Amino acid sequence: MTKVLFICHGNICRSPMAEFLMKELVRQAGQAEAFCIASAATSAEELGNPVYPPVRRKLAEHGIDCTGKTARQLTRRDYEDWDLLIGMDEENMAGMRRLFGGDPEGKLHMLLEYAGLHRGVADPWYTRDFDAAWQDVTVGCTALLTRLSRRRP
Repeated sequence: MTKVLFICHGNICRSPMAEFLMKELVRQAGQAEAFCIASAATSAEELGNPVYPPVRRKLAEHGIDCTGKTARQLTRRDYEDWDLLIGMDEENMAGMRRLFGGDPEGKLHMLLEYAGLHRGVADPWYTRDFDAAWQDVTVGCTALLTRLSRRRP
């Protein structure tokens, strides 16, 4: 089983968007049993809060339900427990490297690197552009699934 943890600042916008889209993509690919997928925050600002309403609406537009998801903070233990920790932007990556004391096992990656893009997913909390975030997350998750599927027997 491949364990993937998506990370953003507050765990109410980008990372839950990626978590629930990725769960849907692996379900559609008939690979749900091969993956464990979740998300977390680098900050404590939104702990316990549900997915931000515009993100819930965006997921619902695509038939994806995120009921029950609440923000949780990344812990040092997550580095041991997860195979891949996928950040949404360089700030998230820096926060993870700080918390984990680096990346000795090469588990930390930015989502859009899987699509060959060298930039982060802009935070719709600030940009208010949830469509652009959805497009980036879709491109990144689709490319990530393609890469991970190639590695599976």
